[in-house]
Amino acid sequence: MRVDCARRFEEPNKDDLSRQADTAGIMSEPPLIDIRNATIWRGRTRVFDKLTLTIDRHERVAILGPNGSGKTTLLKIINRELYPVDRGDSWVRILGRERWNVWELRRHIGIVSQDLQQRYRPVTTALEVVLSGFLSSIGIHGNLGDRIDAQQVAAAHDILEQLGIAELAATPLRSMSTGQQRRCLLGRALVHHPDTLILDEPTSGLDFAASFDYLARIRALAREGCNIIIVTHHLNEIPPEVGRVVVLDQGRIAADGPKASVLTPELLSRVYGARISVAEIDGYFLAYPGTDNSSKT
Repeated sequence: MRVDCARRFEEPNKDDLSRQADTAGIMSEPPLIDIRNATIWRGRTRVFDKLTLTIDRHERVAILGPNGSGKTTLLKIINRELYPVDRGDSWVRILGRERWNVWELRRHIGIVSQDLQQRYRPVTTALEVVLSGFLSSIGIHGNLGDRIDAQQVAAAHDILEQLGIAELAATPLRSMSTGQQRRCLLGRALVHHPDTLILDEPTSGLDFAASFDYLARIRALAREGCNIIIVTHHLNEIPPEVGRVVVLDQGRIAADGPKASVLTPELLSRVYGARISVAEIDGYFLAYPGTDNSSKT
């Protein structure tokens, strides 16, 4: 697969390099995600109280935690669907900015989630799913289709080809497997060549073959330089390329650090409320029922 994740991998202009050299040290690169003392409510439920979390650009991070730990809310914060309580010492900044036009933000961050997948009509075709990424819309129904040009159609076909589903261009979602549908959503996220991909429970609902294929595609994107953030409650969804793990538990950060030091039987057993053993195999961490909370490698 040769889908380019980010435009930054194009050959740099010499004048740009000179300007970068001149300004080096004057202005540091803002983090990808900078959350400071953020209190977040969903309806009448306070999910986070004074949450602080920073994720730098070019990091590959997994956000891990059980159901109800705050993962979905954190995703909505990053996606600019939720905002913190307005206080002087509190903010949520994405790439250094507190306010974004969602269409502009999609050029920097692509998101693939089950929630997004479920919002598409079953009759939407693979090509329409990918094309909708150019408009940050759900499908291209009605007048939206008039805003799509021939260059975008060609680019969408190219992405489908690179994701191995070119033959499904005219196929509706209802006639695809879950794995094929998920690849369509991945193609949608890639149309702007974003610097970062955020993947919410990427292999949920997939069988072994589809899961392994999808994870292989994520790993290929990571090796090509794409920043990856995976939101999950399954250790096996965290590819070896991810080096940092943030564990959420009931709206707080229970652990944050290098993968090997965070994914311990003791910590996971405490957070998930069950005895868990951990094994590391070929860079993947796997959880299984434990009796003595020992880890194996």
